[in-house]
Amino acid sequence: MSSTALTHWTVLGGRSLRLGRRNVEALIMSVALPVMLMIVFVYLFGGALRVGTDYVTYVVPGVMLLCVSFGSAMTAVSVANDLTGGIVDRLRSLDVGGAALLSGHVVASLARNMLSSVLVLGVALAIGFRPRADAGQWLAAAGILVLVIAAVSWLSAALGLLAGSAEAASGYTFVITFLPYASSAFVPIDTMPSWLRGFAGNQPVTPITESLRGLLLDQPVGSAPWRAAAWCAGIVLVSVVAAGVLFRAKTRG
Repeated sequence: MSSTALTHWTVLGGRSLRLGRRNVEALIMSVALPVMLMIVFVYLFGGALRVGTDYVTYVVPGVMLLCVSFGSAMTAVSVANDLTGGIVDRLRSLDVGGAALLSGHVVASLARNMLSSVLVLGVALAIGFRPRADAGQWLAAAGILVLVIAAVSWLSAALGLLAGSAEAASGYTFVITFLPYASSAFVPIDTMPSWLRGFAGNQPVTPITESLRGLLLDQPVGSAPWRAAAWCAGIVLVSVVAAGVLFRAKTRG
């Protein structure tokens, strides 16, 4: 990567972060949502669910992923707003490509979602979560989480380009938000109806959840981390290619 391209990416990443900082409602939600979700799942639902351990111990990875999925809506909306707000034409006049603009949104999404993940973990520790991971397992869990956020962020950027408006972009991200529910994030898969188990066991959120849960609790993870990494790499690859094609199609002329 040339120094000019790196400068463009850095500047536009900072721009996306500043825009997010000025959105007071989004900032409040990014802080409050992890707290509310953890409390809702542990104190409202946890007493009715039997997962073989304290529910807070079971549910932490799922809430992290749910917060990441909710954060994807902000990325998609920001990309859609840029596409219709004239900023693309201004950047093109300065010889700044679409890759830098989209990467800026992804960088900002990484920062926001890492913050929300730290908040989830902090709330979980306060209400009884006790991880047993060593330093290597913490690093592995953090690496998987970064891969997940990157994958979701690039997919959201592509959806923002695909949408015709900010409202549509927010709606398109519903699929991302739904996936954690149909996985092992909140209940064991074997408690689900038989027709749903095949999907739940073979979609990306399940190996991601099992990887994070196993690493944080010092439990066997088997091939889950490799499957999680493969899913994330595939989503990033497809999303980057799709975003490039969509950006050229939307800004042609």
